Amino acid sequence: MTAAASTPVDIANRLRPVLLHLNRYLRREVHTSGVSPGQLSLLGLIEGTPGIGVAELATREGTSMPSVCSHIDRLEASGLVSRRQAERDRRRVDLEVTPEGQRVLKAIRSKRTAWLSARLGRLTDTDRATVAAAIAPLEALLAQSE
Repeated sequence: MTAAASTPVDIANRLRPVLLHLNRYLRREVHTSGVSPGQLSLLGLIEGTPGIGVAELATREGTSMPSVCSHIDRLEASGLVSRRQAERDRRRVDLEVTPEGQRVLKAIRSKRTAWLSARLGRLTDTDRATVAAAIAPLEALLAQSE
């Protein structure tokens, strides 16, 4: 790659569609679970932050409280999330992933990993090493935005 093709804008223009397509393929693995991609995202956030409240969840997802409440209602009705009144503040409701929610998350993650692993297995050892080396810098990009 030439120096001119290595500017941040050039790299972004090449990387963006690749990431979007990868995301699209990985999101397809959710459809058979009965959980929407938005609900899955919330479920993963709740799993990573047990006891998180609805307001904080909405803030982290960059969406409205009514939207999050609607998703949480469906997740709770499906037995994937439980709500409980917080002990320290009776006005607050804490959210937790149920064992069934854990099972769903594990199943979806396994399907996504299998899909991605199969494709990575088709790459040469050198290309796999290149992809592996790109993970840390990509994680750093995400950390900058948080």
